Amino acid sequence: MTFIAVLASSASNSTSSIGDVEPGLLGFLVVAALGVAPVFLLRSMNKQFKKIGPRPEAPSAADEDADEDGAQPDGAFDAPASAKRG
Repeated sequence: MTFIAVLASSASNSTSSIGDVEPGLLGFLVVAALGVAPVFLLRSMNKQFKKIGPRPEAPSAADEDADEDGAQPDGAFDAPASAKRG
């Protein structure tokens, strides 16, 4: 409780007003650190993503059906050779 009283008395004895207060060097350093930190965080995140690599794609059920019997899935079909010529 005495700490608050000391702060209150020192604030009342001060000759500066609210308008005279500036953030100073410490405020600039905090803002600069908050601006630079995301750059390093994003670089680190990109390195980690590169280590993971893309997910291997499993063949879908439709692709497996087309490979087994040679037919196209979902009712699609190849046009006859005579239709492809012209």
